[in-house]
Parts: sequence; C-alpha cells; structure tokens
Amino acid sequence: MVENEEHLKNQNVIYNDDNIRHLTDMEHVRTRPGMYIGRLGDGSHIEDGIYVLLKEVIDNSIDEFKMNAGSKIEITVEDNLRVCVRDYGRGIPQGKLVEAVSMLNTGAKYDSKAFKKSVGLNGVGLKAVNALSSLFIVRSFRDGKVRELQFEKGDMKSDKIEDSSEATGTFVFFEPDNTLFINYSYNPEFVETMLRNYTYLNSGLSIIFNGKKIISRNGLADMLNDNMTETGLYDIIHLKGEDIEVAFTHTNQYGEEYYSFVNGQHTTQGGTHQSAFKEHLARTIKEFYNKNLDYSDIRNGLVAAIAINVENPMFESQTKIKLGSTNMGPDGLSVNKFISDFVKTEVDNFLHKYPDIADIMLTKILASEKERKAIAGVTKLARERAKKANLHNRKLRDCRIHLTDTRGDKQEESCIFITEGDSASGSITKSRDVNTQAVFSLRGKPLNSFGLTKKVVYENEEFNLLQAALNIEDGLDGLRYNKVIVATDADVDGMHIRLLMITFFLQFFPELIKKGHVFILQTPLFRVRNKRTKIKNKKVIAESDARLGQKEKRSDYITYYCYTDEERQQAIIDLGPDPEITRFKGLGEISPDEFKFFIGEDMRLEQVTLRKTDQVKELLEFYMGKNTMERQGFIIDNLVIEEDLAENMVEA
Repeated sequence: MVENEEHLKNQNVIYNDDNIRHLTDMEHVRTRPGMYIGRLGDGSHIEDGIYVLLKEVIDNSIDEFKMNAGSKIEITVEDNLRVCVRDYGRGIPQGKLVEAVSMLNTGAKYDSKAFKKSVGLNGVGLKAVNALSSLFIVRSFRDGKVRELQFEKGDMKSDKIEDSSEATGTFVFFEPDNTLFINYSYNPEFVETMLRNYTYLNSGLSIIFNGKKIISRNGLADMLNDNMTETGLYDIIHLKGEDIEVAFTHTNQYGEEYYSFVNGQHTTQGGTHQSAFKEHLARTIKEFYNKNLDYSDIRNGLVAAIAINVENPMFESQTKIKLGSTNMGPDGLSVNKFISDFVKTEVDNFLHKYPDIADIMLTKILASEKERKAIAGVTKLARERAKKANLHNRKLRDCRIHLTDTRGDKQEESCIFITEGDSASGSITKSRDVNTQAVFSLRGKPLNSFGLTKKVVYENEEFNLLQAALNIEDGLDGLRYNKVIVATDADVDGMHIRLLMITFFLQFFPELIKKGHVFILQTPLFRVRNKRTKIKNKKVIAESDARLGQKEKRSDYITYYCYTDEERQQAIIDLGPDPEITRFKGLGEISPDEFKFFIGEDMRLEQVTLRKTDQVKELLEFYMGKNTMERQGFIIDNLVIEEDLAENMVEA
C-alpha cells in the first residue's frame, strides 16, 4: 500500500521544460562541490575541503618551480581564515586570466610538453577555489604590468590592469565561503605539514609560511627523520633515480608505516605505486638474504617513503589521495615494472655495498620472525575465535558501508564507536546511522598493554576481537572504518579507558594514529532546559546559539547541551529563571533520542595525533608504566588542584 501511494505521488510530479536547467561553470562547482574537492568539512581533518583549496593554489606555484621559474613561495593564513599565496614564477598569461580562473576545462597543462608530469591536469583547480570562496582575488605580474581580478562566490566584480615594478609571478587571495564550510578554521599544523611535504619533494624550493622559512636539503630522508616517532635501527637508506625517490629504515615499532607521493601529491591512501613498492622491496630483501623469510617479518617495523613522477596520472577521486594509474606514461611502461626494476637494482646494490646495515636489517627481521612463530598457535586460535564472535555479533554492531567501497565515494563516511558497557553501547546503537556507523562494545576496562608484546593482542579477547573488527592485523590497507572513535564516559573511569585504548593503538598500531584515523568523541556534560518556562525572547536565544553546544528545539521549549561549564552558565543566562540542569555522568544516562544529536552531522570529535616531538615512550612510561613515587606525587599534587577547582565551582 505504501509503495503504491509513493508511486502515485511520483506520477503527480510535474516534469517539463522548466525542469531543465543550465548551470554556469561556477554555479556547477557551488552546486556540486563534492565532485571537485571531495568534501567540505570545517578544517578539523587534514582532508577537509579548505585544505584542498589551498593545495590547488599551491600546486600551480609548484609547477612553476618545476619549470625552473621561481624558487620561493610566500604563504600567509590570516586569522586561520583567509589565505594569500604569492609565487615568483612566470605569472598567468594576462590575456587569458579570466578564463584561467573561472572557466572549467581551461588551462595550460593540457600541453604535455609544458606540464608533462603535473598533478593538476584537468583545468579545475583555481576555478574551484574561486567558486567556493566568498572573496577571490588573483593578480598576474608580467612584462611590467599587473592585471587584477576580483570575484565573489565565482561572480566577477572587478577587472583592472596597470603598470607594476613588482617581480613576475602570481598572487592569489581567497577566503572560503563560510556558508559552505560551516565554522571552518585552518589548522596551522595541518598547513605546515602540507608545506613541508612540498619541500621534501622539491629540493631547493623555499616556502615562507607566516614568516617562517621551510626548506629541505635531503628530500625524503628529511621527511622520515622529521616524522619517525621511533629511532631508526640503521641510517635511512635513501635512493634516487629518474622520476623516482625512495627512503626507508626499520624501527622497533610494530606494523608498517608508509608515505607515498605522485608528482608532489601526497597520496594518503596509497595506490598502485605504494602497493608495488611494498611488494618489491620485501621481495628484493628476501632474495638478497636467500632465506625463506616471510614478507610480514621483513616489513614489520618498516618506515618508508616513495615518490614517483607519472605522465598524466589518474587518481581514484578528485582529491587525488589514491593513485589508480597502472602506466608511467604513453610509452606503456607499467608503474609496477618501473618500481620493480628500480628497487631490485638499487636496494640489492646498496645492501651488498653496506654489509653492516644488511646485518642489522637481518637481525631485526629474524627477531620479528621469532616473535611471530612464538605466538603462531595463539594467533590461529584467536583468529578462529574472532570469526565466531563476528558471526554471532557478540561485540560488533556493524554498518553497511566500509572502506572496501571500490568507488571511493563512501570511504570517508564510515566510522566505528568503541565504547564500554551495555548501556552506553545500547544508546549509541539505537541512535546511530546504521549505514555508516558501527559500534564495538568493550567489556569492562581493557588491559594496560604498555610494555607487552603483540602476543597479548591475540591472547586478550577484547584486543583480539577489536583487531579483527577493524581488520588491521596485516596493516591499514584493509581498515574497514575511516574513523575509529573512542566513546567513553566523562568521568575518571571513562578517561582511564580512553588512555588504555590510546596506549593499545600507540603500542601496536601507531600508524592508525599517524594517519589520522583515531578520534575521541566529545559528549555534553550538562543539559540545560526551560522545562517549566516558555521562551519569551527567541531572538536572544538564536543569537546565543552560535556560542553554545547542540540545541534541541520543540515548539516554544529549548534544550541546550553544554560541553563546558562556560556554556552551561551562558545557557542559564539565556533561558531565564529556574532552568532545569542535568549533569551527565555517563553515556548510558543519555537517552537514544538525545544521543542522536551528538553523533550526527554536528558530532564533536577530537583527533588523536602523534608527532616526533611528543616523546611517546617517556609519556607512556610515566603514565602507564610501573607505579613510581614520581607519578604518585604528580597525582597527589593534581588532586589538590581538582579540590580547589571544585570549591571554586561551589562558591560560584
């Protein structure tokens, strides 16, 4: 009956000439931004759209550098909102400046002679930036003149040309449209990481970011040194050839860690080049030692980077984070064969030339083999147990979309909540989007895994089942969820569980954190509502909404969900007399009807990051290692502080 009603309803929809619309290039970009930049976002994730806009502008300046036109790029991000990029290349040809920044499928890079191995080959970059910015200004300095264009949301507002004594090059200013990128803000750390990657891949390039000079002398070797959180067991092996550069070493961390690039583009999800490098590096090392070594043992603890240049690269999405090309160019040489030939020759030669490094590498591989074989029996039983558990759905409430989506358009949407207890997992399970959100329920506090070997991952049921649910036993290539979200109560026990989970990931799967997949769910501490009093001044409430947490509105009644005490106090002021205030102590206290507000579009997530400067070993030893007088003293001192805070809150 329902289907018939829907069919009749669809038949009544008018479909005539008025339904056929033509969109200008700029209108199309604004209407379908996902086709051009992948996602919008607010800047809290490295792959959010505002970073794609920045990258599209910088890519043009990088291409100028590669054409030996300008070795310096100046970049300023004002108030984390507005961007200026000035290069000293040749400048965009002024006669075609309007077309270059506002007409799709227009650009110089279709001429493969001029831009043979560029990333931006489809004439979209600056046009997308223009269309998705509230204000866009471009200046081209050439032949003693400067031409300046100003646009607002893709519509041109001014065009002028005048004499200029400034050096040749291009200047671009843009401010992302905050009606599309809601509450956006550039994260300076994300921007600096992006810029450093450019310098690693372009020796001699100098980037000035907010007055700070960024430059690299040793390419990918510098990159590994700057990013490794564990000390290398031997000096980084750094090899270069025409259109290829690789660097790698082993550490004592678990798992594998890869950084890959194509034509200067950071392919965060790898692709054909990364897969080929992993395979042929392990095969070459195995053949060098002439031993029956397992690839997993060879790659355990490996930290590596590869950069290649490909003519007309094909990526799996507009954001260019995964290479799909199988050929290096029109000559037909495959990416796989090209990398195989280089790695087999250069790595084999290196190991013969430096036997001391070869000995250290073999010692590491044999140690990994010994540990793997020692837990072989446990591993087999654990895998069988995990399969049975998944079949009976004891721990995991799965979702319908995973990272195995071959089109790539749903990959970023999938996430899994790791929570503790039946009540909390029950609330999230009933509130979640079953298409994209999975739930994994912990039973009590997980084991403190600091200082333990990977054997515990298979012996401990919670860790074993979680590893199986994430599908990360053999690395991140099979990761089933883009976001791994730790969701615990906002109390001491919840914080402890959070630390135990982060310790587990740091100990055994550090790349999961380094690649930006691990998050902490922020849930409200207070609910403030005017249960007994109707709102008289709705305008005040609307104005204050931008300062407060999520809001639920029913007719003339409003409920505020506050994440801080400051938000709670502001809500009390806005709601007027006698509001009802509830302090949430656990996730299980939040009803499913309310929980949907906290894990929907406005979900607040705090990303867990890992950098070389974080001193992870020292931090884990202090907080998660054996009990010491130093830690006891720290706890006692901070308990006093907490008591003082509590007294101040009571007085307030």
